[in-house]
Amino acid sequence: MKWAAGRLRGFEEEHGRMQAIGIAAFGPIELRPSAANYGRMLRTPKPHWSRASIVDPVQRAFQLPIAVATDVEGAAVAEGLIGAAEGADPFVYMTIGTGIGVGVISKGEPFRGLVHPEIGHMAIPRQAGDSFPGACPFHGDCLEGMASGPAMAGRWGRRAEELSGTVREKAMALEAAYLALGLRTIILSFAPERIVIGGGVGLTPGLLPRMRNVLKRSLGNYPGIDHFTRRDFLKTAKLGEMAGPRGALALAQRAHNDL
Repeated sequence: MKWAAGRLRGFEEEHGRMQAIGIAAFGPIELRPSAANYGRMLRTPKPHWSRASIVDPVQRAFQLPIAVATDVEGAAVAEGLIGAAEGADPFVYMTIGTGIGVGVISKGEPFRGLVHPEIGHMAIPRQAGDSFPGACPFHGDCLEGMASGPAMAGRWGRRAEELSGTVREKAMALEAAYLALGLRTIILSFAPERIVIGGGVGLTPGLLPRMRNVLKRSLGNYPGIDHFTRRDFLKTAKLGEMAGPRGALALAQRAHNDL
């Protein structure tokens, strides 16, 4: 975080004094302001990051209002303001890449309980014939363990973007099947107006139409699900790599407005 503070000082030198700071950080992270370890990383497999403080070094350096959220929440907020979820409420943003992260936004704010939701770790039924044990270090064959980028690389021996031919077809069909199971649970739990899909794997060409088709079959004829089978319900993210930074700026604006 010293590096981040240094970059922010350089930003001030170029653009003038900041009024507030927004942080969109990878998780898991403690986001309850009342908690003694607020702004600190929880246990994570990322080397040297467990219990690291994200907020304290920045607060000491600048003494400014700070709003903090997960990187997925930040990206979700941005997609709701100026991206693919603009005008939708509530909506869900799912990023599929090195992990699977989900942000649930209602009335412009991320939904949280005691911790931020970790929907990517939901349990899902294993597809017939799939013997891959799963890539999640905590749960093995949860959604993230079966459908994230590392899961695809572990199952097929190559990253998603390197697959081709019949192997790619098989991989995309299995990926769509697992993701549709996750989306069905999200829909039946939160009934969002829209779901936005992002991340390196999530934006793989041809994956979204497959997800739509499998999701429609997965939902069956359950009453009230017509909205969730519309073409504009499931959309690709619009902001790409700028979703996180734009989300952090939106968080900073909110921290300033709360003064």
